[in-house]
Formats: sequence, C-alpha cells, structure tokens
Amino acid sequence: MLEKIKKTGGHVKEYLSNEEAIGVVEIILILVVLIALVLLFKDQIVKVVNDAFKSFNDDSSQIIG
Repeated sequence: MLEKIKKTGGHVKEYLSNEEAIGVVEIILILVVLIALVLLFKDQIVKVVNDAFKSFNDDSSQIIG
C-alpha cells in the first residue's frame, strides 16, 4: 500500500514539474479565484446588471416614443 502511495506521489511530482501541467494548474487557480469573486460579489453584480438593463429599456422606450 505504501509503495502505491509513493508511486502516485512520484507521478504527481512528475506531472507538476511538466510545464504544460503548470499552465493547467494556473488556469484552474484563476478559475477558482474568479468563481470565488463572483460568489462574493453576486448581489452587487446582479444589481449592476439589472440597473443597466432597466436603463437600456427606459432609454429605448424614450427613443421609440
């Protein structure tokens, strides 16, 4: 069992030392940060989007008549 763990650890080290793997890890970390920010500021984002659409609808109604 311990030998399997050591082999797996070796594969993980080898994978993480690969430059392509580093790019994948970077992308995953960026996605995690973006998702965390969206969840943290969800209410503010929804309010801004709703205000923008309301303003757009009001302005388009004035143009159309």
